[in-house]
Amino acid sequence: MIIAIDGPAAAGKGTLARRLADHLDLAYLDTGLIYRAVGKMVLDGGADPEDAAAAEATARAMTPADLERDGLRTDEVAQAASKVSAVPGVRAALLEFQRGFAAAPPNGKAGAVLDGRDIGTVVCPDADVKMFVTADTEVRAKRRLKELQDRGLEAIYARVLDDMRERDARDSDRAVSPLEPATDATVLDTSGLDADQVFATALEIIGSRNE
Repeated sequence: MIIAIDGPAAAGKGTLARRLADHLDLAYLDTGLIYRAVGKMVLDGGADPEDAAAAEATARAMTPADLERDGLRTDEVAQAASKVSAVPGVRAALLEFQRGFAAAPPNGKAGAVLDGRDIGTVVCPDADVKMFVTADTEVRAKRRLKELQDRGLEAIYARVLDDMRERDARDSDRAVSPLEPATDATVLDTSGLDADQVFATALEIIGSRNE
C-alpha cells in the first residue's frame, strides 16, 4: 500500500504520516528531509553544495539510512539543502529515490507513507490513497509559532504569518510541481481538528478506499 500525503507547511501532514505509518506498520518517508540529507552529506564530505557534480553524485548514492543522520535540522544544513535543490540532476536523482522507496519500502515493510508537496501528483501518481492535508493560514502560523517557541527559538506571530503566506505563494505558483491537490485526492482540512481527530478521519479515508 502506498499512501501519499501532501499539503502546505504546518498543516499537520508530517505528524499524521508518521502516526499512520506506525499504526499500519508501513515505512515512512519525510520527503522534506531528503534535500537536507544530501546537503549534510555534501558538507560532511568537504565539498561545496554549489558543486553540481558533487551534489548529484551524493544524491544518487543516498540511502534511507542517511535520513537518520544527526544535525539535519541546523541552519547550515538548511542553506546547503537550498543550494543542492537547485541542481536539476539532484532533483532527478531524488525523484528516483522517492519512487524507489515507495516501490520497495525498506525493512521488508508492506507499503509506505510519503508526505510532501507533490507526492500524489508527481512522485506517486498511482498511490493507493491520496490525501491533501490543509488548514487556514492563520491556524498554521499559530502552530508553527508554537513549534518554534517549543524549540526555544524567539518568534513573532506576524512575521511567521507573513513568511507562511510567502511560502504558500511560492509553492503554489511555481512552474514545476506546484502545490495543489491531486485530482483524486481527499482534502482533509485540519483547522478545527486536534491530532486524534485528524488521525481518525484519515483512517476512515483509508478504510473507504480499501472497501
